[in-house]
Amino acid sequence: MPTPAITDYLRSHIRTVPDWPAPGVQFRDITPLLQDPRVFRVLIDTFVHRYMDKSMRPDVVAGLDARGFIIGSVLAYELGLGFVPIRKKGKLPFTTVQETYELEYGSATVELHADAVRGGDRVLLVDDLIATGGTMMAGKKLLEKLGATVTEGVAIVDLPELGGSERLRAAGLQLYTLVDFSGL
Repeated sequence: MPTPAITDYLRSHIRTVPDWPAPGVQFRDITPLLQDPRVFRVLIDTFVHRYMDKSMRPDVVAGLDARGFIIGSVLAYELGLGFVPIRKKGKLPFTTVQETYELEYGSATVELHADAVRGGDRVLLVDDLIATGGTMMAGKKLLEKLGATVTEGVAIVDLPELGGSERLRAAGLQLYTLVDFSGL
């Protein structure tokens, strides 16, 4: 975890939107983090410092549709690495592999270009938030289908009460998050 000062600073720039997109949901909106250039720099620098360490450094960064693209692409740029988008079904123009996962009401499918990673690549998997963990688990499975190893899943926010981080860790995925909204 980052220092408590960094965690508190980032948390203070995450907006909570009550009853969105449905009654009873407390939506954690990261757009204020992105709008303020100083806060955005602190966010990105926190991740960059972690992954500049030789033992943590991936070969490539993969970002989950859609907010994982924002953080993941900037992080890849700062680390001097390539970026791989994992998209919702039907958005990629080349040959893809896909993974379907369950949502609270229904299912969704994400895709990855078949040549996006090579066997043995060490991949950092990025999203903005971990809720139920379904999207990140699907991304992990896609990357592994192509022979890559997901070294860590990273997100700004963890909502541990929804069980996603626990499920991901139980499946063997190391996680790194900056702000925990448990009990809130």
